Amino acid sequence: MVNGAKRVLVFDSGVGGLSVFDAIAASGHAFDLDYAADNAWLPYGLKTDEQLRVRVPALLSRLVEHWAPDAVVVACNTASTIALEPVRAALSVPVVGVVPPIKPAAAQTRTGVIGLLATPATVQRAYTDDLIAQFASDKRVIRFGSAALVEAAERKLQGEKAQQSAITEAIDGLFSAPGGDQLDVVALACTHFPLLAAELAAAAPRPCLWMDSGEAIARRLVHVLIAQEGPSRVQRAAFTSADSARASLRAFKARGFSDFSHIVEAPNFQIAPFDDASSA
Repeated sequence: MVNGAKRVLVFDSGVGGLSVFDAIAASGHAFDLDYAADNAWLPYGLKTDEQLRVRVPALLSRLVEHWAPDAVVVACNTASTIALEPVRAALSVPVVGVVPPIKPAAAQTRTGVIGLLATPATVQRAYTDDLIAQFASDKRVIRFGSAALVEAAERKLQGEKAQQSAITEAIDGLFSAPGGDQLDVVALACTHFPLLAAELAAAAPRPCLWMDSGEAIARRLVHVLIAQEGPSRVQRAAFTSADSARASLRAFKARGFSDFSHIVEAPNFQIAPFDDASSA
C-alpha cells in the first residue's frame, strides 16, 4: 500500500463499474483500488429486489473480510437503488453508492429538456421518480431504458466493436421522443453507459452534454476518507464467474490489474486463485 493511501473496493455486476474506477483513479488522490464483479449474476436488472438484497450484502461482507478496504463503492445503479441500505447495515466501513445524475443534468440544461438513459429497471423505479420530482420537476425528462447497451459495453471491453444497433436504438429512443428535438443534456444512469459515451455522442443528431456519476463519486470518496493527494495504485480484481471474466481481462490488464481471483459461489463466497488469468 502506498504510504497514507486509502484502500477502496469498487463493486459492480460486471465491467460497468470500470467507468467509476477510472474516475477514482484519475482523481489525483492516493487510493489503493480493488475491483469485484458479480458477473455470474449479470445483469442485475433481471434479478428480483429480494434476491439482490440478500446476495449483495453477503458477497460484499466476504470481500471486506478478506480485503479489508477502507470504503466500498457500489458502482452499480441497480444495486445502489435496491440494496444500499442492507449493504450499509452489513458492513463496518463507509459505503458510497451511485445516484443517477439527474440533479446536475437539470442544473446544466438550457432548453429545459434532459434525457435519462438507464436500464429498463432503473427507468421505472420509484427511486428515479423521486429524484426527478425533487430535482427536475420543472424540466421535461425523456426516459429510455436499454438492456442492449449493457451488453454492448461488456462486448466493447472484450475487444469487440460495440453493437451499432444498441447505440442507434438508444439515440432514437431519446431524440425521436416528443420534445427530443430540444434535448441538450443526457444523464447516463448506468455505470456501463459512460464506456460507450464516444459512440453515443457520435450517433447523436447534434451535440449535447453527456453526464455520468464517476467524478461525483470520486469527490465523495475524497471527502469520506479524507484522502491525501497523490497517485492511485491498482491492486486486485475478483469475479464470481471466471469463465465469463476471461473475455474482459484485457480491459483490466490495460488498467494495471495483474492479480485476479475467482469468488466461488458455495458455500460462502470463498476467494480462490484465478490460475489461468495470465494466459487470457
